Amino acid sequence: MRLFRSSGVLGIAADALDFAREASQETHPDEYMGFLRGEDASNFDLDRSGTVITEVLIVPGTRSNPVSATVDNNMIPNDHHSVGSIHSHPNGVLRPSDADLDTFGQGEVHIILGHPYGPHDWKAFDQNGDVRDLEVLDIDLPDPEEFFDFTEADLDIDYTETDTRRDRW
Repeated sequence: MRLFRSSGVLGIAADALDFAREASQETHPDEYMGFLRGEDASNFDLDRSGTVITEVLIVPGTRSNPVSATVDNNMIPNDHHSVGSIHSHPNGVLRPSDADLDTFGQGEVHIILGHPYGPHDWKAFDQNGDVRDLEVLDIDLPDPEEFFDFTEADLDIDYTETDTRRDRW
């Protein structure tokens, strides 16, 4: 099973890019690093086929300093929605280093955010480190808070039946 999707990445949701920019500002002067997750463009009524980057996944245990960020490979989920990576360069340089290029092998899109992390202080690259176009899309993403907004009734559990195993919980 491949970790990264093979369909074309059309763009990134403005909210996902804003999240990464804010995370980069908060992490500064250390590097920030995350992985990009995407959803099918048809989920957003776009008239094109492909994938839209909708989320930035932060991996627990990521270590960073002013010149690098390192992810514990054991903590990276096997995620079929992964499309690439994103990280910051606190020095503001918007081109991949040799170390960056070594990590670009997986995924279709790799984004570098540069200090001061403004709306235009970023570039997208392909697996080879060549600049690629990536449109910022103003689309409505599901509210992450809604994921946690449920009750026991939403779980569709019928507690009226007697279950002897229930006493052991």
